[in-house]
Amino acid sequence: MTDKKYIYNPNTLDYEEYKPSFGSRFKKVLYFIIVAGVLGYGTVELIENTVGSPKERMLTREIDFLELQYDILNDRMDNVNALLGEMQDRDDNIYRMIFEAEPIPTSVRKAGYGGTNRYEALSGYNNSDIVTETTKKIDIIESQIKVQSKSYDEVYHMAKNKALMLSSIPAIMPVKNVDIYRISSHFGYRTDPFYKVQKLHSGIDFAGPMGTHIYCTGDGVVEKVTKSNGGYGNNIIVNHGYGYKTRYAHISKAHVKEGQKVKRGEYIADMGNSGKSTAPHLHYEVIKNDHPINPVNFFFNDLTPEEYDKILELSERPSMTMD
Repeated sequence: MTDKKYIYNPNTLDYEEYKPSFGSRFKKVLYFIIVAGVLGYGTVELIENTVGSPKERMLTREIDFLELQYDILNDRMDNVNALLGEMQDRDDNIYRMIFEAEPIPTSVRKAGYGGTNRYEALSGYNNSDIVTETTKKIDIIESQIKVQSKSYDEVYHMAKNKALMLSSIPAIMPVKNVDIYRISSHFGYRTDPFYKVQKLHSGIDFAGPMGTHIYCTGDGVVEKVTKSNGGYGNNIIVNHGYGYKTRYAHISKAHVKEGQKVKRGEYIADMGNSGKSTAPHLHYEVIKNDHPINPVNFFFNDLTPEEYDKILELSERPSMTMD
């Protein structure tokens, strides 16, 4: 039972039951609601600022987890980048060297992978730096892998053609059963027999009797058959591909014609004394990318290591060319 309140009425000189007006009751209720609301809001703010809501705590844990995963991903990408660098080094300095191919320039391997505004959409957030850095690393690795993949495709095709290349590169002496002491003149600067001055002798002279058989030193195509009374005299040029050519000069007779395919060891000419020559011999040249190089480096199918060392020693001795 609700307790009743009474007030003294001086007009009637008696106590009467107190009955508050509607306005008074409304103000009281409104005051209670305001105070309760303020206290409630303050309590919620205090809890959220010091403890955090369950949702916020969950989101904080997720952010911490994602940051940890980004750190792990960055470490793994650093390891992948180091491995990719090793692959690039082997590609340039081993695989391509074996096949005499030029290494891939650094400017190609490190080519650009995006414009200045590529990562603009990732900015403006609390963790933009770590997201942007990770994305950049992925883009760099992706770009370099594409270059490396293309390089391996090229190396694969070079490997498929390796057998053809090995059979094409000059690898034997052009005259059989040659005593290395019968090589009359080696590659390098020698005294010209006609002008008596030091001049580059661009090949090796093999002395022998007229008609000695001359053999092609690698697979190829006869590029030119020339008949002449001066210079190299009658001579043959064989194009072996891969930048290699060989010249067989001062011959007496050619047994091949221009455009003909020839094989290593095939009989192609007879030794002679044509052109600017002092005695029957073969002047043999190896030409790489239009420049003569020392043919002795291409006798590896004929010479033992001891014979190779000896022929290098003989090539250093003073001599006079036969052409």
